Amino acid sequence: MSTDPRRRFEPELWKCLREGYSFRALGRDALAGMTVAVIALPLAMALGIASIPQNVADSLSHEYPWLTPPAMGLFTVVVAGLIISLLGGTRVQIGGPTAAFIPIVFAISLEHGHAGLAVATLMAGFLLLVGGILRLGRYIKFIPYPVETGFTAGIAVTILASQVKDLLGLTILNEDGRLATIPADFVPKISLLVSHLDSINWHAAGVGAASLACLLLMQRVAPRTPRALIVIVGASLVVSALGWHTATTHFDGMHARPVVETIGSRFGGIPSSLPSPALPGFSWSLVREMVPSALTIALLCAIESLLSAVVADGMTGDRHRPDQELMAQGAANIGSSLLFGLPATGAIARTAANIKAGARTPVAGVLHAVFVLAIMLTAASLAKLVPLPALAAVLVVVALNIAQVGEFRSLLRAPRHDVIVLLATFLLTVFTDLTIGVGVGVVLASVLFMKRMADAAADPRVRAYAADNPSDPADTPHPPDPKDPARIQQRAIPPGVEVFEINGPLFFGVVDRLNDVLRGTTRAPAVFILRLRFTFHIDASGMHSLEEFNHKCQRRGTRLLLAGVHAQPLFEMTRMGLVDRLGIENIFENLDDALARARTLIHRERAEQDHPNPAHPTPDHPTPPTHHDENPGRGSE
Repeated sequence: MSTDPRRRFEPELWKCLREGYSFRALGRDALAGMTVAVIALPLAMALGIASIPQNVADSLSHEYPWLTPPAMGLFTVVVAGLIISLLGGTRVQIGGPTAAFIPIVFAISLEHGHAGLAVATLMAGFLLLVGGILRLGRYIKFIPYPVETGFTAGIAVTILASQVKDLLGLTILNEDGRLATIPADFVPKISLLVSHLDSINWHAAGVGAASLACLLLMQRVAPRTPRALIVIVGASLVVSALGWHTATTHFDGMHARPVVETIGSRFGGIPSSLPSPALPGFSWSLVREMVPSALTIALLCAIESLLSAVVADGMTGDRHRPDQELMAQGAANIGSSLLFGLPATGAIARTAANIKAGARTPVAGVLHAVFVLAIMLTAASLAKLVPLPALAAVLVVVALNIAQVGEFRSLLRAPRHDVIVLLATFLLTVFTDLTIGVGVGVVLASVLFMKRMADAAADPRVRAYAADNPSDPADTPHPPDPKDPARIQQRAIPPGVEVFEINGPLFFGVVDRLNDVLRGTTRAPAVFILRLRFTFHIDASGMHSLEEFNHKCQRRGTRLLLAGVHAQPLFEMTRMGLVDRLGIENIFENLDDALARARTLIHRERAEQDHPNPAHPTPDHPTPPTHHDENPGRGSE
């Protein structure tokens, strides 16, 4: 990667063109772009329909007669897909709407309408731009794997529930006889669907079941074929040939419905051109309301796009630049919001298909957007014939694929803390929303990680040593190296002294274990030595907890000494004033000095008990430092 600051945020497309681009590469990219366009076209329409509630679609049709949900999906492919390929930091990334956004976009639109969705998408775009400029892309990888698996599985379940209505042809009406809007929340949605199972349209259910079976069969026997397009074209031909797209039936004796609903019967079709850019109408109160939604969109976009980039790196051997990718995703979402599109991100499945089709540069992604636009301009009228049960079947297969059932089942056999994080994230994503699911999952994973670090860093069965038991316990799973010259067992520990060794960072979780050790002693030791030779970092929480532990030691008449303190912890403790409060005379570079200090303190205490002389107290001088240095990398003891 170039260190030139002018090229720090250079798009991969510009880099490829600067390095040289041949007609042979153009041919490969054109073929890949056409392949992905064929995949993206039906999927975009399905995602648009699934993302926009019926009442929002109805209100949009009054204000913008040409603006329909399937058209919004196509606008997103063209606009966002083009921008991501032009500006992205991944050579073969394909951008556009994805199934993961369906529950989020649906909930935002249902509560705030199209204006709220446009404002949230615009704000998310700016958040992603700022994140890229601040170089935050590298931190997305720290989201734990159980959290990723849990929320993607939760999204998959939500998508499956959202497609039951169109897959089975259920008719759910309001009191005024118009199509009802399905609730965004999972439990009310399932309750409503179950209560209307008696309205199944068997013609539509047959089309949906046949489409689903064909998709699953082709996925197994012909995985490289554009399955979605083939099935949708086939279903459209069958429905048109049988006249089901125009015929109607009375399902309850009063209300008529199409034998099989199509894009044309519900939405009227799609436009044959792109709209003019327009700022969404918003107020500051709406902006404040949409901040959580914008954060959710930005977070999911960052996670999914960088995950897709990692998958692409594994397939091509390239290395993506996460900060440039975040900036491209931000620009793409800004552009999509201004052109009546949906939130966009990198699409893992389409990116993989792009690579398998021979793409090697971002030109393939640019051409994929151009091809989709060309199809819109020339064949928009044919979209009216597409049956909605077939589109629902496409999204059902997408949901099954992103559910990662095998990985989910495998994680159920993982350590208990990972299973807890997985199930908590999954259930909260399904029954609340993605923001709560991911937020709680990350916090829970962090807390459990700190608990494990505390256990690993400070296990009193292994790390606590006293004068009456200086040897290692026989049952310790990781006994210290007997050849280590710095072993506590090589030292003579005076009576009344306990040594506790920490193996890792010093934070509040570890100090809590120290409190357990102190409480577990039948008689408070005169001196407690805390050995920190493996502790290279301490934070504010750790320092506060250490000071609290020192107060507890003082209340029990125990003197706390620190041994083996490294430069970073010592610097931070000095800056925070902790060294002054602990006493510089109680902090040592190695264990030998600390033990010598402990002997001095114990001898002084005994002398005072045997010969009390208040008029002449023993001066409290620190033991002169020795040349020993136990810190790894700075010498041996």
